[in-house]
Amino acid sequence: MQGRLSRWYLASVAAVAVLLLAGLAMLVLDRAVRVQALEDTRTAAEGQAAILAAGLESELNKFTLVPRVLAADPDVAELLGGSAAQRDLLNRRLAALAQQTRAAAIYLMDARGQTLAASNWDRPDSFIGSNYRFRDYFADAMREGTGTEFALGTVSRRPGLYLAERVGPEGAPLGVVAVKVEFDSLEAKWRDARDMVFVTDRQGIVLLASNPAWRFRSVAQQDGPADLQRDPRRDAMRFGIANPKPLELPGGGRAGQPVRMIEKIQPIAPAGWELHLLADPSARLSVALANARLAGVAALALLALAGAGAWMWRRQRQARAAAEIEAQTAQLREQLRQANRLATLGQITAGLGHEIRQPLAAMRVYAETGERLLASARADEAAGNFAKIAGLAARIGEITEEQLHFSRRSAEEPRNIRLAEVIDGSLLLLRDQLRQQNIALTLPAAEAAAATVRARHVQLEQVLVNLLQNAVQACGGQGGAIVLEVASDARTVRLAVTDNGSGVPAPLRDTLFQPFVTSKTDGIGLGLAIAQDIMRQLGGDLIHEDTPSGARFIMIMPAA
Repeated sequence: MQGRLSRWYLASVAAVAVLLLAGLAMLVLDRAVRVQALEDTRTAAEGQAAILAAGLESELNKFTLVPRVLAADPDVAELLGGSAAQRDLLNRRLAALAQQTRAAAIYLMDARGQTLAASNWDRPDSFIGSNYRFRDYFADAMREGTGTEFALGTVSRRPGLYLAERVGPEGAPLGVVAVKVEFDSLEAKWRDARDMVFVTDRQGIVLLASNPAWRFRSVAQQDGPADLQRDPRRDAMRFGIANPKPLELPGGGRAGQPVRMIEKIQPIAPAGWELHLLADPSARLSVALANARLAGVAALALLALAGAGAWMWRRQRQARAAAEIEAQTAQLREQLRQANRLATLGQITAGLGHEIRQPLAAMRVYAETGERLLASARADEAAGNFAKIAGLAARIGEITEEQLHFSRRSAEEPRNIRLAEVIDGSLLLLRDQLRQQNIALTLPAAEAAAATVRARHVQLEQVLVNLLQNAVQACGGQGGAIVLEVASDARTVRLAVTDNGSGVPAPLRDTLFQPFVTSKTDGIGLGLAIAQDIMRQLGGDLIHEDTPSGARFIMIMPAA
């Protein structure tokens, strides 16, 4: 009898201990799941913010050339000089250019701020006759040669960014050419997304937002220095609001809001703005916690029904959970690799699109100017314009052809490829970056580059572009140098990319090709892992070789 009571007592103590341990395990599991869910949301928000910022920068950059080219147009100078003979023709030219570039308005003001010609000349809300001397962009352009300002339109009452360029020399300015850019379509895309987005200027005023009610609100501290320096009259003129109200962001810890919104901020160059992305982790967190708690309840139920067998079952369940987590991790890694590919393609496409749109607008202006120069019997000057058009057209053809080739999905079968074709295609996409960074590039000898490999062209080009971009970032600036070398034997061809940058930190060399390992402050560490995976799928490899200075990566490919 006493032995039976003793066993019951031990069983009761064991049951209480199991329950306590199970409760503690549930708390630990909840904590781990919560932390992981929040971290996943932060990672996704950071990537989305970078993509949106790149899109906005591309939208801003494509308009910068338009006022600069128009400021050098002889018809513009002639109209500002007092001749109104070409006014009607110039109005139509501005209207056509605004339609082509999707600008809200393009208009021309004299030195007093009076609008003489505009793309909206034939509309009821035409700018012609309006005086914009009071605008900051006009004053800045007259004084410094160029000016920008985000404000409400005095005629249309629609917000937009004004880009202005002075016409004539600084000592004797003739007037100002201005372009107004509106962002309705961009904001509409933001509204369709799940995350909330807004953009602020240097003083913390919201200029663009997925929620129109946020526009012209202030995210700066209302009792701070930024607020003391604000001019109510100027704010009323620019924004239609003398005293911008503070922006109340959602998810600030109010009742009914279980977690705070996650905010990611991305700078916008060259405007000096900041893009803010607000991601709600509640849905991801709820699903993760529900799954974790359901698993815990199931484990407790099984432990209560089993004795010694429950321990074995728990071991098996842990093994299944580990396999499931491993599968989910593999799936997430593949999703991140795909996102990395799309982000790289998006960066290249955004830069090439910017390079194409600006020459197109310039070609139109040069052609129209050349036509009028011919009509004025100024054939030499016209020939110069047409030579510029031919050069711009040839450049656009090369860029678009290589862009289309690079953007194709790699569904092709491995084939015999001359290594020189891969090198030439990669450099066509990156040549401007090398030039802007003042990097000296040494190419392999023509005989060596003529080596033939067995691979997929697009995938080889993707790996080489990744290595060259890393080298540019590592050694950019005065004195930077990149060397491409080719060596081959009967079975393999080796393409080495060497730079004279800071090199790979010693602590990272053993784990360099593992996912999420990076020395960049803004990187996620997937580029080299994806590149090595591509090379191994092609039957080769990607390795890092120690050098006295800089870094050296070698693409190993099977010879054809």
